[in-house]
Amino acid sequence: MSDVNKTIQKWHASFKKGTDFDSWGQLVEAIDEYQILARQLQKEVQSTNSSDFTEDQKKTLGKFAACLEMRSASLQCTQSQGEFKLEDLKKLEPFIKNVLTYNKDFPFDVQPGPLRRILAPGEEENLEVEVEEEAAGVGSLESFPNRVPGTLLPRLPSEPGMSLLTIRIDKIGLKDAGQCIDPYITDTPVATRKEDTYIHFSVDVEIQRHIERLPKGVAIFFELKHYKPKKRFTSTKCFAFMEMDEVKPGPIVIELYKKPTDFKRKKLQLLTKKPLYLHLHQTLHRD
Repeated sequence: MSDVNKTIQKWHASFKKGTDFDSWGQLVEAIDEYQILARQLQKEVQSTNSSDFTEDQKKTLGKFAACLEMRSASLQCTQSQGEFKLEDLKKLEPFIKNVLTYNKDFPFDVQPGPLRRILAPGEEENLEVEVEEEAAGVGSLESFPNRVPGTLLPRLPSEPGMSLLTIRIDKIGLKDAGQCIDPYITDTPVATRKEDTYIHFSVDVEIQRHIERLPKGVAIFFELKHYKPKKRFTSTKCFAFMEMDEVKPGPIVIELYKKPTDFKRKKLQLLTKKPLYLHLHQTLHRD
């Protein structure tokens, strides 16, 4: 199998993974998968060194990426106006699966957008090499308006015998808190204020799964991200996580670890020896 066919196969697998998450109601995971794939397609569209795709095929990939972003935006918005539905997105599977041979008209009137820094958890750790290439003229800072997400997902409907968890992200302690630009925790709006060694968020996050349905050994991760103007992308500053045995009503403080985010929790390094933590408050809802 050629390299280009392997790439297309990888894109198709990512698309299927995202739509499966979407169908199952795992919206956070679906958004992450859509955004990663959209960025990969946008990168291919903008590439001047690749001869794997014709200009028409690149236009199709750009339109496909735009639809992925539209679906991602719909999942993050509580209003139905202008919603791009899952069934609409699924109509595009033949285009991504057979992009080299599919010759039908694209079914939606969308325009490819500029390459944008839409990053899923941990993805920016691999971007250092790409920054100089993009700085050569792909776009100005105004081309990247969506570096900070802003809309949190609502609480899931209650079910008898099931528990839902709301985590209020209060504040995070950092020795250089005042120097962080547009700091936010993944999937939350930007922080409300910075004061001394604390960045304040005061925002509620609704966990998008009933506690009883979380897999054994799972942990809830929090990634602090901030914008780096010189490199023109959003980077992870540090991360924290909460084990399931720590899920209980009331306040909790958890330790901060150095990036990159270690979702397997195998090689953890504390960010600092100073007593600086992520401050949370948990509320359990039972029906």
